[in-house]
Amino acid sequence: MDENLRQIASRIRELRDILGISTEEMAQKCGIAHDTYLKYEAGELDIPISALYSIASQLGVDLTELLTGEAPRMTTHCIVRAGHGVAVERYPGYRFSSIAYNFIGRSMEPLLVTIEPEDGTPALVMHGGQEFNYVLEGRIRITLGKHSYELSAGDSIYFDPRLPHAQSAVGGTARFLTVINEEK
Repeated sequence: MDENLRQIASRIRELRDILGISTEEMAQKCGIAHDTYLKYEAGELDIPISALYSIASQLGVDLTELLTGEAPRMTTHCIVRAGHGVAVERYPGYRFSSIAYNFIGRSMEPLLVTIEPEDGTPALVMHGGQEFNYVLEGRIRITLGKHSYELSAGDSIYFDPRLPHAQSAVGGTARFLTVINEEK
């Protein structure tokens, strides 16, 4: 089990226990199948960013607290130096780094994402809010509903993430900036 995922799962379980929320209630409030939620808490299954947002909201904490175990502290600005974001490996070949994690009350979540080419088709995800992707290096294929688009360095897409979507690397490692404005 990935150590970072284990720590996130442990924080979720601990906060849920402190608040006296059952796993059934948490799964239902987050719109997650109970069996899947149990695997998230056990650290047996990667937790999609959309589920992390939902879980953090139900627990009344900032996403940063789930990722790092610490609450954000900055109220007027937040500088994150190159390579010092909070890194999370969602699954092999897909890593993201939160680059505004220390700002209290963020209304958007900017993330640097690095993806490696993979075999097969990535799982589609959905979440609320709005999403913006800007390709920094390489090429990505974004599947959005029934359509796929190939984007190269300098290209961007802004979309409604309630549509099933996924990003994958094309021809080599790719990096992109994603900014998610999650509905509160």
